[in-house]
Amino acid sequence: MPRSGPMMLSFPPFAGMVRKVILATVAIFFALLLLRWIAPGTAIGIFAIGALTPTMVTHGAVWQLLTYSFLSGGIFQIAFDMLSLWFIGAYLESTYGTRWVTELYFISVVGAALTTVAVSYTHIFHMTPRATTYGAAGGIFGLMAAFGVLMGDQKFLLFPLPISIRAKYLVMIYMLVALASVIQGPSGFIYLAYLGGALFGYLYVKQAPRRGFAYAASERAFSLRNGYYRWKRQRAARKFEVYMRKHGRTVKFDGQGRLIDPDKKKDPNDRRWMN
Repeated sequence: MPRSGPMMLSFPPFAGMVRKVILATVAIFFALLLLRWIAPGTAIGIFAIGALTPTMVTHGAVWQLLTYSFLSGGIFQIAFDMLSLWFIGAYLESTYGTRWVTELYFISVVGAALTTVAVSYTHIFHMTPRATTYGAAGGIFGLMAAFGVLMGDQKFLLFPLPISIRAKYLVMIYMLVALASVIQGPSGFIYLAYLGGALFGYLYVKQAPRRGFAYAASERAFSLRNGYYRWKRQRAARKFEVYMRKHGRTVKFDGQGRLIDPDKKKDPNDRRWMN
């Protein structure tokens, strides 16, 4: 359960999904940085292929819906993004689990990209589908939206300022800043991903099963598999009953296809004899 008292922005554990995403993003950043020094043209081409450009996505470059989140434009962007992901993601992961946070983050990343592509084609606020965006902020804003919904009353002590603020108000401030940046026009194109990530993060918290879609899907798959096995056992039991009646003997099976011993009463709550 989330803590109720004010929380200092201290360094959380560096582990789990957050650690993997941060290490992958930092590795890609320095690999491209090195490649720019060795082969600038190749580095620029790789970056263009991985970054999110709506016209390229609609022409088949669907991988950009995910790869853009592993790219960064500079040392300050990657530092701010990775620190934000570390603080917010690690706290959520320690509270709700790795699987849940992984789904939330990447659904927010893809949702942010889809929102950006869709809005860019409306040309609202002079947006253009030929613009390019990149960075992990879409996923981070999804985590922030989830944090604001689930732990909105959690207070943060903003070091070095001697003031505290509730999480929901801090998240609202970030959203308003992103919205104002979008309204500014083409220069705010990148902030579309921020708002799209926040929207999908909010929808995930409100609509997703408690343990996430992957867990619910696996439970459903196991339920279907077990139902199929029960049906096969029941069918075999019915065939065996017919076979034994033809030989002058009567046997009975229960609804699960288990043999009922006519000479011994069994406790229905005793599951040790079940096959």
